[in-house]
Amino acid sequence: MKKTRQQQLTRWLKTQSTLARRWLRISMLLGLANGILIVAQAWLLASLLHALIITHQPRSELVSSFIWLAATFALRAVLSGLRERVGFICGQVIRQRMRAQVLDKLQQLGPAWIQGKPAGSWASIIIEQIEDMQDYYARYLPQMYLAVLIPVLILITVFPINWAAGLILLVTAPLIPLFMALVGMGAADANRRNFVALARLSGNFLDRLRGLDTLRLFNRGQAETAHIARASEDFRQRTMEVLRMAFLSSAVLEFFASVSIAVVAVYFGFSYLGELNFGNYGTSVTLFAGFLVLILAPEFFQPLRDLGAFYHAKAQAVGAAEALESFLAAEGESMGNGTQLVDNRTPLTLQAQNLEILTPNGVLLAGPLNFTLPGNQRIALVGLSGAGKSSLLNLLLGFLPYRGSLQVNGIEFRELSAESWRQQLGWVGQNPHLPAATLRDNILLGNPQADERQLQQAIDQAYISEFLPQLPDGLETELGDSAARLSVGQAQRVAVARALLSPRSLLLLDEPAASLDAHSERLVMQALSVASHQQTTVLVTHQLEETVNYDQIWVMDSGKIVQQGNYATLSTQPGLFANLIAHRRREL
Repeated sequence: MKKTRQQQLTRWLKTQSTLARRWLRISMLLGLANGILIVAQAWLLASLLHALIITHQPRSELVSSFIWLAATFALRAVLSGLRERVGFICGQVIRQRMRAQVLDKLQQLGPAWIQGKPAGSWASIIIEQIEDMQDYYARYLPQMYLAVLIPVLILITVFPINWAAGLILLVTAPLIPLFMALVGMGAADANRRNFVALARLSGNFLDRLRGLDTLRLFNRGQAETAHIARASEDFRQRTMEVLRMAFLSSAVLEFFASVSIAVVAVYFGFSYLGELNFGNYGTSVTLFAGFLVLILAPEFFQPLRDLGAFYHAKAQAVGAAEALESFLAAEGESMGNGTQLVDNRTPLTLQAQNLEILTPNGVLLAGPLNFTLPGNQRIALVGLSGAGKSSLLNLLLGFLPYRGSLQVNGIEFRELSAESWRQQLGWVGQNPHLPAATLRDNILLGNPQADERQLQQAIDQAYISEFLPQLPDGLETELGDSAARLSVGQAQRVAVARALLSPRSLLLLDEPAASLDAHSERLVMQALSVASHQQTTVLVTHQLEETVNYDQIWVMDSGKIVQQGNYATLSTQPGLFANLIAHRRREL
């Protein structure tokens, strides 16, 4: 990773800290108060030793000093515990806000953008990568300020006592952050590679797990096991590389801190022997001065050592931030920022002029398209696979950007409010998704306020009542992950019932009978035929017999609409639709 990119990501991480600025400031104030107590504790301890050893004061006269010393020990422990708690809350708040940002961005970008990566990669970003930012905000970021404030506080205390000792500390202090930065550059790059490997491993493993039946049927189980083993070994080696960097940075810090403290100790040793006579402003070196500086010397370097110990947290955060920052800065579909509302009291009319449908990255998928879709019309889209039918539906769902003009009741599509527009849409796709726990909740997903009469009517119209008695708890049956308790046909009927229960202005159907047996296909299409008469409908299908009663048929080829008309007209004209009918008859 280039240095400029690391700096950019570091700035991005700091801007995210504004989400918990109050907790961050409290953590810093607690750390600073702890630093003041360190100086007070060292001062009391050095005074007590000087009084007992040099001036031989009676212990009874030092009781108050001992009490104050014990109080500083106890107060430091309390402040340290509070600071740990506040730091955790700071990191927790930021992690929750960042996860909310990621989920909101995923919702904004839509399925067409998300499908570019396996599901395991998104899980890695939302869980592991954001989780690995905890120590950066809870510990490293507050410590970065304390690593400056506490040493300055100690220097202010030491210089009036002995300028030579203060000078030694001042000169040796910059060596630690210098070497820490040199080691940290490599650590950040190693962490970035580690996160990339983790995301890839998560995605590959989840994909193999989902396709386990297929892999076993084609006797690829052992080969994929070997592949996962190699990927795991690669990830292990990368993880050990990160740990090696972390241990190296700690060793560097300990070395320079030990050397600096040793130099201070040597200076005072020779000063007590009379070999060195400078640094104490013309007076003799007292035991109090020596004890005070030697007690404070490790504390002077401790904030820098803590910063070094937490530096791997920064390297982890920078490595994780690369994928997060790029994702949150990505641009998705054009729809979503508009404010225009759709009037649901009038039928929807769609009009396209030189419409070009694009991928999230700006690559042309289909177009140019020119069409008018009148309100309350039923339109069937047919064509070979890859002709652009599903792309048009994804555009109407608001999941793809476009060029040209697409107007809804005279309002440009990109100017519509995404929430308002999607409230006008009914949807049944090829692969029904049933996210709720029970059968009832899945049917009511689009209309939770529906009463029992409406619910029963949708169940009957979608022929769910045919298999409902077979379920152990009826409508309250829990369907399990990916609706495992239902067959594909049964799950499709639930999706149809969901659409029937929430009639909208525009019903979009993307091959709703695909992968169904003949019985389920007949029932599903009967239910959808009833629903399509109540709203503007666009049906994508390869089953040409389903288009006989539709008002219009649009034939698509290579991303363009090449024929328009009803079934009776198109079936008698030479062209792609007639060829599709002939091909379908040969299949039957």
